[in-house]
Amino acid sequence: QVQVMESGGDFVQAGGSLRLSCTASGITNPINSMGWHRQVPGKQRELIASISTDGNAFYEDVVKGRFTISIDNNKNTMYLQMDSLKPEDTGVYYCLVVERPDGSLHWGQGTQVSVSA
Repeated sequence: QVQVMESGGDFVQAGGSLRLSCTASGITNPINSMGWHRQVPGKQRELIASISTDGNAFYEDVVKGRFTISIDNNKNTMYLQMDSLKPEDTGVYYCLVVERPDGSLHWGQGTQVSVSA
């Protein structure tokens, strides 16, 4: 059974930094990509950043230049370095793992990030 576990969420003041981690365990097929999605109350979950196992990264415009995504393929672990945090970055951050070859999706339970003004 695949398990996806996020960590690193916390309360922080605007301008501060956090580092989120996501680890996939129990996965037998190769991972194609991993990504971070953010959800705030009343809104749909939205993709923030993603990275393939060969290192190709994608960022939404709202986080470009402030967030850095990375992946450790040996550990099936993805990181999100979040700098210059803003109150609008507040939300629950979910990790999504995409398997090969059939594109199976595995979500984590989420980690809360709260940024105060």
